[in-house]
Amino acid sequence: MDARLDYFGNAVLPRLLKHLQSADKVLRSSGLPAATQELVKIRASQINGCGYCLDMHTKDATEAGETPARLNLVAAWREATVFTEAERAALELAEEGTRIADTAGGVSDETWANAAKHYDEDQLAALVSLVALINTWNRMNVITRQPAGGYVPGQWG
Repeated sequence: MDARLDYFGNAVLPRLLKHLQSADKVLRSSGLPAATQELVKIRASQINGCGYCLDMHTKDATEAGETPARLNLVAAWREATVFTEAERAALELAEEGTRIADTAGGVSDETWANAAKHYDEDQLAALVSLVALINTWNRMNVITRQPAGGYVPGQWG
């Protein structure tokens, strides 16, 4: 598969990508656990069908020491026993935040309250921002058909 658009072959996208990568750096230093961040990115990317982001975030998670069992069970996190309650709350929030059009109210009060039991306000802000950011990346990559499989861990900083 060939990409429909070269992210670095025009005047607009390189400038935008710089800002998206800066936002990612803020989130990485936010206090939200790194493993949780990768799990959320993977789950949203599964829902959105973004092969490029799945390739990237499963490789980054593996490089950071994540286990194959946990990575293989992200899509079935409700039935899996390998995630903490805090991770489960983050995954639930990520799903509802990604599937925002599936319900009239978006993220439910119950889901928000559950996440708030496990994360402080700064971590919740990071989690919400992370869901928004990965959905942005997913949509850009799916729309432009960015091919998956060639990502090397750490190549984007």
